[in-house]
Amino acid sequence: MGVFERLTTVISTKGQVILPKAIRDMRHWPAGTRLSVEDTPEGVLLKPVPLFPETDIDAVFGSLQHSGSALSVEDMNAAVAREAKRRARD
Repeated sequence: MGVFERLTTVISTKGQVILPKAIRDMRHWPAGTRLSVEDTPEGVLLKPVPLFPETDIDAVFGSLQHSGSALSVEDMNAAVAREAKRRARD
C-alpha cells in the first residue's frame, strides 16, 4: 500500500468502524487486538495496547526468590543439558 493511497471506511449506527484488511495485515492486528484511541489535532490515533504493562529491571529484580546456595556455572550447564536431553525424548 502506497503512502498516498487513501482507504476509506464507514461508521456504523453503533459507532463501529471496520479497519480495512490491508491496514490490519500491515500492522499485524488480528481479531481481538485491543487498541487505544487518542484524539489528536490531525484526527484519531489508534495504537495497540501492550499485552503486559511496561516495567523496568528494578521492578522485576528479586521477584523470583531462590532458596538455597547459588549454583556453579557447571551445575547450571548440567541442568540445561539434562532438560535438553529430556525434551529431545518427548
